[in-house]
Amino acid sequence: MLNLHRRAGGVRRSALTAGLAALALVLSTLVATPARAADAVYDPIAEMPIQSRLGLVLSEYTSLPQSQPTPAPTDARLMRTARINTIMELPDGSGRRAVPDLNGNLYLVEDGVPHVYLDVAATFAPKFFSGRGLGQGFGYVAFHPEFGANGRFYTIHTELASAATNTPPDYAQPNAIYHGVITEWTATDPAAATFAGTRREVLRIGFGGQVHGIQEINFNPTAKRHDADYGLLYLAVGDGGQGARNTDPQNLGLPHGKLLRIDPRGTNSANGRYGIPPRNPFVGRTGALGEIYAVGFRDPHRFSWDRATGRMYLGHIGEHAVEAIYEVRAGDNFGWSEREGSFVFDRAATNPCDRLFPLPADDDRYGYTYPVAAYDHDPAAGWNCTDDVGVAVAGGFVYRGRALPALRGKYVFGDLVDGRVLYTEANEMRRDRDLATIHQLALFDAAGTPVRMRDLSAPGAPGDPNRVDLRFGTDAAGELYVVAKANGKIWKVTGTREFASGDVGHTTLRRTAGAANWTPVTPAKWQFTRDQVILAEAGESRPGPRRPFEYATLTAGPAWSSVQVDAQVRLDTPVEVTNRDVIIVFGWRSDTEFYYAHLSTDNTIYPHNGIFKVDNADRERIDHQWNGRSRGANPAITDAGWHDVRVVHLPATGEIAVYVDGHRDPLLTAEDTTFGSGRVGFGSFDNVGRVRNLTVTGTPA
Repeated sequence: MLNLHRRAGGVRRSALTAGLAALALVLSTLVATPARAADAVYDPIAEMPIQSRLGLVLSEYTSLPQSQPTPAPTDARLMRTARINTIMELPDGSGRRAVPDLNGNLYLVEDGVPHVYLDVAATFAPKFFSGRGLGQGFGYVAFHPEFGANGRFYTIHTELASAATNTPPDYAQPNAIYHGVITEWTATDPAAATFAGTRREVLRIGFGGQVHGIQEINFNPTAKRHDADYGLLYLAVGDGGQGARNTDPQNLGLPHGKLLRIDPRGTNSANGRYGIPPRNPFVGRTGALGEIYAVGFRDPHRFSWDRATGRMYLGHIGEHAVEAIYEVRAGDNFGWSEREGSFVFDRAATNPCDRLFPLPADDDRYGYTYPVAAYDHDPAAGWNCTDDVGVAVAGGFVYRGRALPALRGKYVFGDLVDGRVLYTEANEMRRDRDLATIHQLALFDAAGTPVRMRDLSAPGAPGDPNRVDLRFGTDAAGELYVVAKANGKIWKVTGTREFASGDVGHTTLRRTAGAANWTPVTPAKWQFTRDQVILAEAGESRPGPRRPFEYATLTAGPAWSSVQVDAQVRLDTPVEVTNRDVIIVFGWRSDTEFYYAHLSTDNTIYPHNGIFKVDNADRERIDHQWNGRSRGANPAITDAGWHDVRVVHLPATGEIAVYVDGHRDPLLTAEDTTFGSGRVGFGSFDNVGRVRNLTVTGTPA
């Protein structure tokens, strides 16, 4: 049966009765009349991921050698060091880890040292190709749970259709460009360092485009020997990259845009080379492929099972706006290309910008299942709606290892392009609830220095240095690994720590409100009471580098090295002004050398709601929350009330964290070591506001 859920106005409603579920599949092929363009949704998920104070310590585990696509690529995104897709441990107790490279080699890693176990590219040359679409080549490997005894494992690779004319596909889209091929391999000696044995083709699918092929294959690691799911192979099959008008994912007669489940040792399939499990949800349905487990996918990129609950989660790369995590159950329909995330997708829109619309009032009747977590693309202003924004989800794993207690129960995933590492709480990812909150993890290298994945993956990386090509993997113990195609490196998560959690010192300065304690840029614009410092008149732009127009530095007490600033602030500019702001200054050395935290109602433009550095040049944004094009952290202050603010600066490591209203997690974080000490202050650009109860704790410089 299909599991039927819907979301109207952002709120998921309960499932309909099981009796209606049988009808849902037929109805799901109907297209709801799209709302008028005036109702189009342009920011489907307004909330940005919340920065977590929790961080992962990444220790380099191994580095894979340079490899080359075949033929030479024309797309710069394929110019990587090694196009590695994951890391997994062989289920034979040996401790060996397998790493597939799209360019053709299957590596085994022993004690951190990789060697070639099988050259897939050479085996299938000259038909093998990996030099065009992002997912072409040797995409994935799955080892049978009894590999140690039977030596069997399975691979995906791609062949150019024009070179494979003697091997027609079992299923194909019209005018297929390439074939995705599932191969079963049987090693004569499963313990051998390199493969020797036999192979046979299991399934071949033809695709009409160069992307969204067979993305992952895998066995359910939570299934036990006598479970019905044991030894069954799952295949995440994309829609073939046929564009927004592709309806194949809703066509039950094709495997495209589906999650398949097959018995690789059975024989009752149409080609006789694999079996169709009798418990698959569409077995016996007229016109439906029995292989299908779930339908309605565009690019089902990665999937995994929670080892504690058995729930299956899948990361789904969106078309127009929505990157989603789904909980997958047998018979689900995730809606593509009638739905993207929890929104109507208008495939026939005249204006490609007008694609997403709210769900109709009668959405329950279509039987779609919606995400348990999602984030959106947030394109830059003036974005060409037909262009790639550069956002794509990398599905991950619910951490159930033992080494990192702070991570337990968290589904760790990320964005494969920009390298953000994210998480949600697994117990929040429920189909009968609102979207789970997404948190962004801090990252540290093995020495404890704050880093971003771009810092780790850029050195030595060919192609775009800003593209990480992030993936995840686990070992037999459930410990987590982070993979980057950019420079072919793999890191193990070896610890956790909190961002900006070091001791700032114990000298405290209180009762700072008096006028004698402050030096404003323009004294006439300020007022001082017994408990408040008030910027009563808006500042004006001044000569020199772009920097806050008006601020006052606290000249009482020392300059500070490590420091924590606690205060209550209020924005006096009316709430109708969307770009109103105040700033907290720290590390102040001179009028052209300082840091400031910008607290604003607006988070959609570069100079607002972030952490900035003025270093004898125009202010530079240094926080980790700005996405590089259109969005920063969620707005700091949106009303006319008082708000608690804390700024922590640890110059030794460069860690900076800004907290608002007592939240355990920081609103903003940054890492910069330019200024090792300085004074603190308060001000704004061209707005008015006030501060009270400002207290400084730290170490005098």
